Amino acid sequence: MTPDSNNEVTELISAEAISQKVAELGAQITRDYKGKNPLMVGVLRGAVVFMADLVRSIDLDITIDFMAVSSYGESTKSSGVVRIQKDLDEDLKGRHVILVEDIIDTGLTLSYILDYLAAREPASMCVAALMVRELEEDVNESVKYIGFPIPDDFVVGYGLDIAGRLRNLRYVGALKKT
Repeated sequence: MTPDSNNEVTELISAEAISQKVAELGAQITRDYKGKNPLMVGVLRGAVVFMADLVRSIDLDITIDFMAVSSYGESTKSSGVVRIQKDLDEDLKGRHVILVEDIIDTGLTLSYILDYLAAREPASMCVAALMVRELEEDVNESVKYIGFPIPDDFVVGYGLDIAGRLRNLRYVGALKKT
């Protein structure tokens, strides 16, 4: 897929670099959760591509579930309001939960989700994020697995979108209005 004439995408993270990093994160999770059955919770829709690759790189018996939240709508800026659009099907009580996020931007959505899920009494909970904004000075201590720091650009590809588009790029790119 190529951007339309109103958008230009500059590659920030190559498909090869993503593949290598996902394999590293999967190996680390495999070591850290040896003998456990973690529940991987993907945040739809952006994290689905990352999560699919990540779970295939983990050599453990895992369970997966998804939740959908929204704070962007069709904008390139967070609205500041987080809405749960689809809740989990799995019971979290006593489970080791790894929340899988595509990007940690302002941290607002992440904090909301962690508080929301903590009330369900998981045995442990941490976050695996493909990307974290460089400007995010105080990344939540729950973010244990980080793929890449990224600049303050609006990013698309590898699951991330703008108004539902460009998710299927194999790389992560910065979107620039022309």
